[in-house]
Amino acid sequence: MLQIQKWDSTLRRVPTWVRHASSYTIHNFAELARRPASQHQIYKSVSADPYVNLAIEHFLLENSPDDSKVLFLYVNRPCVVIGRNQNPWLETDLRSLHNDRQLGISRDDAAVYVRRRSGGGAVFHDGGNLNYSVISPRTSFTRTKHAEMVVRALHSVGAVNTSVNDRHDIVMTPAHTMLKADEPPTRKVSGSAFKLTRHRALHHGTCLLDSPNIHDLGRFLRSSARGYIQAKGVESVRSPVGNVSSALTDSSFSMQTVIDNVVDQFAKLYNVHDDAMLRARTHATEPEIFAGDNWVTGIVGDVQGELEPEIAKGITELRSMEWKYAQTPRFTFSTYTTEEDPRERPPLPSLPSSTRAFMRLKHGAIIESNISVSSDPYIASEQSARVHEILNGQNLHEMSIQRWTEVLQRGLGGGDGVDEMTIQNLSQFLGDLLGGR
Repeated sequence: MLQIQKWDSTLRRVPTWVRHASSYTIHNFAELARRPASQHQIYKSVSADPYVNLAIEHFLLENSPDDSKVLFLYVNRPCVVIGRNQNPWLETDLRSLHNDRQLGISRDDAAVYVRRRSGGGAVFHDGGNLNYSVISPRTSFTRTKHAEMVVRALHSVGAVNTSVNDRHDIVMTPAHTMLKADEPPTRKVSGSAFKLTRHRALHHGTCLLDSPNIHDLGRFLRSSARGYIQAKGVESVRSPVGNVSSALTDSSFSMQTVIDNVVDQFAKLYNVHDDAMLRARTHATEPEIFAGDNWVTGIVGDVQGELEPEIAKGITELRSMEWKYAQTPRFTFSTYTTEEDPRERPPLPSLPSSTRAFMRLKHGAIIESNISVSSDPYIASEQSARVHEILNGQNLHEMSIQRWTEVLQRGLGGGDGVDEMTIQNLSQFLGDLLGGR
């Protein structure tokens, strides 16, 4: 508290106490985030764990006051994040990602697969990508307001060729001298997704500032099974992408500079108190929380998942196989044309031309299948029935190449003359396409 002097009507000095920003322990985060007076909240995360950051974000959406405005900024480790109603077998190359489907198989440096709670399409995150999230009252929300806020921040660091398009994405127009003959006129640098509740609106987006994986994103987002899958749900709209840094000549450009400018633009948009801004611009590397009469700001991270039960519960849900895979809308996989999916299929490698593989899935589990290799219709029907008896109800994410081999040996083996090489090739084919290992 700071004592200053004011004058009353009789010109006597009257002491007045003015409260400035107070420091709180990290244990007070949830309490302050929920506090009705916390009208402006600004947080930056020091965690690179996408599960932690998405769980903190969801906690803020569910618990911040209905009329408050919240800014949350974070940078994730390499990961592919898909929308709530998307299909991971269609939107990602599961083989290129951390294998969370089998115990004992893990690589700390591998990109991870994540399903978020909001809609929208699949995106790739890494250390060169800034994630911004703004939570505001639903009554005043528009889908362009906060993308425009980020564009103003990018203009402040010299990226004056960025703008918001009609899909609410941020795009960059390269200088004509930089364009090649076959290059698109704009490149996407930021995609958005939204989640609306009764009183609140969440807008979060990516911002490709200086991704070291910019030329390799297709490896993670291009499914080799795409030609065989017909899916319900939301399919990603694919666009050429670029780094903001590619259009800048200023060597002082950095992630932190952009973060500071996004904070500044948020403060201008919502008239945030100067004290909050002073604290928000500190570059601490450990969790800390500050608050004034009507604001909260600070650094958050993994510790919030350890201290706040609701955030810990959210992390557990996002990591669960049920959320990641069973959330998937209905879809079919077929190596041959069907009435509901008459597309031509790619040729089957190293397999008899009579090979047929069809599966219908609900919540990621096999509810119908037709897998056979015989050219004789009667034998093929028998093979299909035996295989389906084993496959019925199986979760697709649990089907490794080894498991496919076991199923097909039991279902196709016996007296039908199916050789071991055909079974191995079909197991490898299905396992490769559907992310089994």
